[in-house]
Amino acid sequence: MTATDSSAIERTLVEYDAQSAKCRALFVDKMHDYGTAWRVMRPSSLTDQIFIKASRIRTLQQSETRRVDEGIEPEFIGIVNYCLMAMVQLALPEDAPTEMPQAQASAAYDEALVRTRELMTAKNHDYGEAWRDMRVSSLDDLILMKLLRVKQIEDLEGQTKVSEGIEANYMDMANYALFALIHLNTSSDNPSKSDNPSK
Repeated sequence: MTATDSSAIERTLVEYDAQSAKCRALFVDKMHDYGTAWRVMRPSSLTDQIFIKASRIRTLQQSETRRVDEGIEPEFIGIVNYCLMAMVQLALPEDAPTEMPQAQASAAYDEALVRTRELMTAKNHDYGEAWRDMRVSSLDDLILMKLLRVKQIEDLEGQTKVSEGIEANYMDMANYALFALIHLNTSSDNPSKSDNPSK
């Protein structure tokens, strides 16, 4: 590994951790206000919530006028958190209590994030920093593609032949969303990455 490669990876980890910390902070704040109400949602329902957010991002990217000026960054943060919530849900037995102590929920979220970060690091090692040359719109398209795969796996009740499984897809979607957040927060360095594909 060259010094340049090492520097690029370190930069990615710093930026990745900064954006994931932002997502975690919102998760904790909402849990303070609402408790663990999200625990009543089945993974398939969380998949649908991710789909709604990814679809809204595409609509906002393609629309020149917006009635609600919230931007797409909150939607990507929501995608990250819903993906990690879904991973938590998948890891729990079906008869687990709906209510979960906040400390336990935070620990489960952190464990899901650690595994998602490890996957990102492994794939980034194999593929290099290829995601840096991708547009935010392309990352959203990848999330939508993964969602269609997850929906199909859910419809098959997990009985797949070659798929890597639902959890791996949730991790990929969370990582794509975190890459998009990095682009959105460093667009001054490379404005083309946060382009509006409708223009």
